[in-house]
Parts: sequence; C-alpha cells; structure tokens
Amino acid sequence: MSGLPDPAALFPLPEVRSVVHLAPLAEGRENVEAGAFSYYSSPREPERFFETQVLYHWPFVGDRLAIGRFCALAEGVRFLMDGGNHLTDGFSTYPFEIHGGAWAAGFDGSRYDRQRAAKRRGETRLGHDVWLGHGATVLAGSRIGSGAVIGAGAVVAGEIPPYAVAVGNPARVVRRRFDADTTARLLALAWWDWPVARIAAALPAIRGADIAALEAAGEAT
Repeated sequence: MSGLPDPAALFPLPEVRSVVHLAPLAEGRENVEAGAFSYYSSPREPERFFETQVLYHWPFVGDRLAIGRFCALAEGVRFLMDGGNHLTDGFSTYPFEIHGGAWAAGFDGSRYDRQRAAKRRGETRLGHDVWLGHGATVLAGSRIGSGAVIGAGAVVAGEIPPYAVAVGNPARVVRRRFDADTTARLLALAWWDWPVARIAAALPAIRGADIAALEAAGEAT
C-alpha cells in the first residue's frame, strides 16, 4: 500500500519540525527503547527529547525506559529516572561524596551501591497507544498500561491500568475509557502490533468505538 508513513523518519511530517518520532532517537542509546510511531511534540528542540525530558538516566544505574508503539507525548512530558533518587536511610539525603575531596573520604561505595540496589524501582514502562498530556511527569518504576490517558500536569508514581484515565499528583484513576470486557478484547486484539498496511485498512474501526467492528476488521485484513 503506497503512502504509508515511515516509522524510521525522524520528522513524520517533514514540514513540521515540532513533532519527532521517538524510535529513531532511541537507536543506539543504552537502557532505552521506543516503539514505532510513538512521538513527542514540542516547539523547543523535540529532537533532544532523551537529553532534556528523560532526566537522571545514567547507564551505570541500570534502570530502563521502555515506550510502546503509537504513544503520543505532549510538550513538557518528563521521565524522572532512578538516578535522581537520593538515599533516605541516613540523617541527611545530601550526596556529599560526589563533591570529592574531604567529603568523599571514608565513603563506603559498596555499601552505598547495596543500599541503592535495594531501593531501585526497576523498569519504567509505557504500554502502547498511551497519551501523556502536557507537562505530565512519570517517576521511575512506573507502569502505564496500553490505551491509558494521563492528564496534563499529572505525576505518575506507580501503576496505571490499561485504558484508564488518570489525573493529579499523585496521579489517580478517575475513570475507565471502556468496560472490562471491551478492554480485555482490545488488549487481545493488540491492533498496534498489526502490519502497517493492515492498520491503514482498519483505521475506520480503530478510530471508532465499536469493538465488534474492530474485531471484524482484524479478521478481514
């Protein structure tokens, strides 16, 4: 099928430099993956998304950011990764040792590493077809299910179920987009994994809200 979009193109619309595909930007980066057609939209250097919006993500920490396919990330969306978390076991949370000199003397790095390892939050993951609203923040270790919508300015710290709408700080689920049966059928269909031409043929059903029509489109394409 001709005219299909190219997921490897940095700018999905060449004349619009405020929208970038994340998959090409993720190539070659450690501890990062981004699915096809997921994008970030911002008038301010969107091509530097992983430098400016994914913070405290240092390879030696080892935490991973995984973004699914067909995700839409609005301007100002940020991921605060595990490298930004300070230890809270002692009386002060200040990282004296990173300043070196006398403040680093006697620092037990192995003990520090064990403490950090015990508190790591693990992989931060967005499912497929997730919409993160303007200025939303996702904290390390959060899991956002496929089809979820995160409201503008929300702070996600934990798990958001598939096809839920969450707002606020901390983000809380205010409603479900579809009933449990429809959600289960959508997850089973996983239209985001279909070949691109098949998705194009089924777009009327994907855009719609009739699960039976989407299932029929899946069988027909």
